[in-house]
Amino acid sequence: MAARMTAQCITRREFTLAAAMAVLSGVAISVSGCGGDSSTAPTSPSPTGSGSTPSGGDRTGSISSNHGHSAVIASAQLGASGGITLNIQGTAGHPHTVALTGADLSAIAGNQRVSKESSSDASHTHTVTFN
Repeated sequence: MAARMTAQCITRREFTLAAAMAVLSGVAISVSGCGGDSSTAPTSPSPTGSGSTPSGGDRTGSISSNHGHSAVIASAQLGASGGITLNIQGTAGHPHTVALTGADLSAIAGNQRVSKESSSDASHTHTVTFN
């Protein structure tokens, strides 16, 4: 079953929350662009990240030896007491995942540094650091 967003413009925060809820519930979403004459396209977090906090409270992790991966925890996921498994494939040609416990998420939400090793895929791993 696919959830479909209406053709109205939504904020980044609304999109992030909808996307996080869709991912957590296993629902696919489809997004269409908003009209307008704006010559400035919205930007997204850099795949390498800097451990920063993008708008809306999402957290972007820094990835060692990065080659297209992206680690972003949606603000809605920061309160997951049971933890999450974060897919960091990004634009890379292969996947990696990072397992974060509820304690890890609490520490990240509290601006504490958390580093985790990714799954081993394509014969290598990455270290992902938040904050």
